[in-house]
Amino acid sequence: MDYESMNAFQKVLFKIKSFFVGIPKVLFAFFFAIGNVLYKYGKRFKDGDFAVKLSYIIMGFGNAVRGQIIKGILFLLAEAAYILYMVSFGWQYISEMFTLGTVHRSIIEMVDTGSSRTSATLSTASNSMLIMLFGLLTIFITVAFLAIYVISTKSAFKVMQTIKEGKKPAKFVSELKELLDSKFHCTMLTFPSLLVGIFTVIPLIFMILIAFTSFDSNHQYPGFSFQWVGLENFYDIFGGNAKKAATFVSLTKWTLIWAVFATFTNYIAGMIVALMINKKGIRFKSFFRTMFVLSVAVPQFVTLLLMRQMLNKYGIINEMLTTFGWIQTEVPFLTDAFTARVTVIVVNMWVGIPYTILITSGILMNIPEELYESAKIDGATPVVTFFKITLPYMLFVTTPYLITQFIGNINNFNVIYLLTAGQPTNLNLYNAGDTDLLVTWLFALSLNKNNYNLAAAVGILVFVVCAGVSLLTYNFSNSAKNEEEFS
Repeated sequence: MDYESMNAFQKVLFKIKSFFVGIPKVLFAFFFAIGNVLYKYGKRFKDGDFAVKLSYIIMGFGNAVRGQIIKGILFLLAEAAYILYMVSFGWQYISEMFTLGTVHRSIIEMVDTGSSRTSATLSTASNSMLIMLFGLLTIFITVAFLAIYVISTKSAFKVMQTIKEGKKPAKFVSELKELLDSKFHCTMLTFPSLLVGIFTVIPLIFMILIAFTSFDSNHQYPGFSFQWVGLENFYDIFGGNAKKAATFVSLTKWTLIWAVFATFTNYIAGMIVALMINKKGIRFKSFFRTMFVLSVAVPQFVTLLLMRQMLNKYGIINEMLTTFGWIQTEVPFLTDAFTARVTVIVVNMWVGIPYTILITSGILMNIPEELYESAKIDGATPVVTFFKITLPYMLFVTTPYLITQFIGNINNFNVIYLLTAGQPTNLNLYNAGDTDLLVTWLFALSLNKNNYNLAAAVGILVFVVCAGVSLLTYNFSNSAKNEEEFS
């Protein structure tokens, strides 16, 4: 009841307080779960017989001696494969993870051959990227192996208990059948989970680790290796380097302004157009909807590149305005900082409004007609009806869509890159232009300037902002709190 009596600001503060207060509980639950696993691991060793205890060293031994030969062999092969991997490949990388290589620069000596001089490489810098990548991969393989190892000890102990109870251990074929029956969910989730780990989790962690290194244009293999630098890249962004800090602040402001305008101009304008099309008495509704669908059918990059050509200094728009005598000099649509920012917002409306029309049209047609009839009987004007019925209903249904659009616009690479490529250039910014978003700046830093460490740090900060905004706005919306009803 106290929470319900709070205003919106107090509720936000209460949620933040609850989050930080709950951190110790989460940590306790985490370490308690780990302790519970270790306790059961030790208890199985204590209560197990000789075959179970030997399974802690030779995986699958307890299963093999009790008739589960195939299962025991598979556990043993997993152990042998892991040992072989670590001895032949993994250990050399995992042992250098703390240093990222011992040779930090290549040494080249000029050799006089009589008629000419040639260079001879005496030593090559350590390939820090491969060390980090394969070291991280080895850690994941080790975690997976430990999970299999714990499963093998549980299996050996379980089969021992089964025999003590006078039952026969399950055959390998019957266990395979279970994977297609009672444990089918495990079978179906294993492969997708593996792919997520390989193509999402490992690259994500790799990017996070890059943010704590000196991996930039001055530390490239084979000339130089890079090392751990701790929080130095974040320190540069937050004031350690004046130009980088100023660039980050400037682009963050513009990114948020862009995201707000790009989201709500499309949403509001799209809703207005949808209301006009769905208004009673409007003819050819299907025709108007079809016209907007056709604009969606054109690939977005084609539209943006075409608009870029039309809006440049000698483009068709400037030529037409000059021919009609409406302007004396060309309008700097893409070369002036303020004008370029307004231009990208307007062009984004052109490519974004049709999507909103399609979404809101379907919602408008499903608003109960009785609500409008009741409002009309009570004497409500069209404006009051819009703000009391239409808009609340639309917001209730489309809040998740708005959040998604807002986060998508924070990371809207296509519109900025294809339309302005971050231009015009601003010499006061660090490798960035006036229309660059954080995501396009990240792209320029990584692919054009090879400043991977700074780009990774920016990527982490963008993720934190996006995740925070998404969670806060969604959890405080009526769509989340009253999922099953609209009032």
